Amino acid sequence: MNGLRAVFASRNRHKTEQVALLLPHVDLVSLDDVAPELELDEPFHTFRDNALAKARAVVTATGLPAVADDSGLEVDALGGAPGVLSARYAGEGASDEDNNRKLIAALADVPEEERTARYRCVAVLVLPDGRELVAEGACGGRVVLEGRGTLGFGYDPHVIPDGETRTMGEIPLEEKLRFSHRGRAFRSLAEKLDAL
Repeated sequence: MNGLRAVFASRNRHKTEQVALLLPHVDLVSLDDVAPELELDEPFHTFRDNALAKARAVVTATGLPAVADDSGLEVDALGGAPGVLSARYAGEGASDEDNNRKLIAALADVPEEERTARYRCVAVLVLPDGRELVAEGACGGRVVLEGRGTLGFGYDPHVIPDGETRTMGEIPLEEKLRFSHRGRAFRSLAEKLDAL
């Protein structure tokens, strides 16, 4: 299904940049270009349900295929938090800095070897005919209290992926996409799309 034109159900420019690299055969259309008024809610308790809800809303509003994802950081010492609330861990409208401050405060007394975590991503494609493709990816690591690097967004300065000494915020995007949760999820989605 090369040459597919689909709306990317996100207003996060960092995600848009990454997904465009991971789905080179899909002509990604900006949500703001086709449905600037559409609000994308994430009311569910799983990444899968939130991603599908966003994509379905875009298909309903535009009549076009839609690509969406939901992703976040799951910290074992925090019972999987922030999880699906990753983007708003410190409250609605929270900045990356606000969320990171709350995360580091919550882990301040936790020894480094117990600050294990994983990024998780669910990527979906919903077609107007009702077909839906779902793919998942994860990337394990640990949380460090001192943030390093400016190459990512979200919690990236505080997460060192397994097998690395650099934080996600210190790893260039093209390299990071080879093993990151989003890279794995969207490569899997691309394979399913090719098979469709």
